[in-house]
Amino acid sequence: MFDQKQVSVIKEAVDKHTTKIEEALVKRPERKKEFTTGSGAPVNRYYTPADVSELDYMDDLGLPGQFPFTRGVQPTMYRGQFWTMRMYAGFATAEESNKRYKFLVEQGSGGLSVAFDLPTQIGYDSDHALSEGEVGKVGVAIDSLADMEILFDGIPLDKVSTSMTINAPASVLLAMYIAVAEKQGVSSEKLRGTIQNDILKEYIARGTYIFPTEPSMRLITDIFEFCSKDVPLWNTISISGYHIREAGSTAAQEVGFTLADGIAYVEAAVKAGLNVDDFAPRLSFFFNAHNDLLEEVAKYRAARRLWARIMKERFGATSVKSMQLKFHTQTGGSTLTAQQPENNIVRVAIQTLAAVLGGTQSLHTNSKDEALALPTEDSVRVALRTQQIVAHESGVTEVVDPLAGSYYIEAKTKEIEDAAMAYIKKIDDIGGATKAIDMGYIQSEIMDASYDYQKKVEAGEIIVVGMNKYQIEEEAPKGLLRVDPSVGEMQKQKLVELRAKRDNTKVNETLMTLKKACEGTDNVMPYILEAVKAYATLGEVCGVMREVFGEYQQAVKL
Repeated sequence: MFDQKQVSVIKEAVDKHTTKIEEALVKRPERKKEFTTGSGAPVNRYYTPADVSELDYMDDLGLPGQFPFTRGVQPTMYRGQFWTMRMYAGFATAEESNKRYKFLVEQGSGGLSVAFDLPTQIGYDSDHALSEGEVGKVGVAIDSLADMEILFDGIPLDKVSTSMTINAPASVLLAMYIAVAEKQGVSSEKLRGTIQNDILKEYIARGTYIFPTEPSMRLITDIFEFCSKDVPLWNTISISGYHIREAGSTAAQEVGFTLADGIAYVEAAVKAGLNVDDFAPRLSFFFNAHNDLLEEVAKYRAARRLWARIMKERFGATSVKSMQLKFHTQTGGSTLTAQQPENNIVRVAIQTLAAVLGGTQSLHTNSKDEALALPTEDSVRVALRTQQIVAHESGVTEVVDPLAGSYYIEAKTKEIEDAAMAYIKKIDDIGGATKAIDMGYIQSEIMDASYDYQKKVEAGEIIVVGMNKYQIEEEAPKGLLRVDPSVGEMQKQKLVELRAKRDNTKVNETLMTLKKACEGTDNVMPYILEAVKAYATLGEVCGVMREVFGEYQQAVKL
């Protein structure tokens, strides 16, 4: 970005400036010996053009909307359209969640994001023994198409974009969504939204897996193929760094491990015979937003540049859309504190700015009380208003990539890109993300980073306001949202009624046909769709796949 003569002059000036710094330190010592980012990466006292002298502007930054998309995937970004304000919600029954979705739409949310309860996430019906005590607790309980019909009652699926945080049984929930749309008279070609569908990060960080890695990857590529033909506007996967970061990774690890998972999905799809430019434009990503605003901005920019180069150079993608990393962001749940929860509003505001300055395509903002319970309507409104204030009042949306050219931002972007690429190369040497997961490499790296961070918090080297410094005496929190324990019994009764009135012969026929498809090589999506249309339950469909595919057993050697 600067010629060598200029860089030499700058370095000479920096050397001379060292004397003045030493004099200043005598008068006023710095607050600590080492300064680091939120991820623990070292931070220089200041940055100059010498720190970015290796960058070539057009090759490494370019213009917004142009390869390598460091500065954003759209030429005009938020000057043309704000990001989708997609608020994540779901609890108790489909009826209760439906009310919350309508409330969010009324308050200005531009997209819905569905949270499913734990039994749904691991493919069990609400009346399964392992579901006891968990029904509706951390999301909405969906046992059948009947529940999905209630969940989206009065919500026109050709008008909204819906994201579903579902992974192992993603094929089943997507099939239910398509079936609901058909009942509304909306063809699958018009549906817009995303299924998370990222099983590798479940093995790494989250734990809601069902099937072994090979059949899980088959299900994902089957979805890629099916949607490329029948649901062309649907984002078939949201490759998720969010949970990797929540488990304790650094920013560079979040990028490196997430993109390594992305590489594994692309490789699996290509191996299955799909053309990269047919499915890659519908891949999307999901990142975290933590408190170190500048590091987070650099992280998003590094991820975009790295993915563009991977798709072009490694996979030979020719479509511009295949090279564009588009991502959803959620503010950092692990950064929220139960102590002085009002402080979380400030944290979320900082994280919102990081996501927007980094060029996100959609955003969920956490509510202040989520360290304590599911959020109330009032706290959800404040979280949504945070996005709206940043969009309309902060001024940061008036210019594309406003922090570009900052010596610190560009140096940090390059640093994160290089560190992430080093992780990707290490995973390649191991044999790919699946093998790296099976041998416990990725999990071990995250655990080490998490342990280092926790030690610093406990030693007071990292300050968490209100938690390990600036504490106050607090009363027990009031007005928290609690899920009625009777939800589980209500869902069980719904299942009894469903099984009594549906055509059980047809259900059994569709499940047997699905079993044969799973045992063979056919794309399973059409068979799952027929089963859910017959009102086969989630547990019944996943039960068939469990019978054929088996269950994954975590055997990590650390």
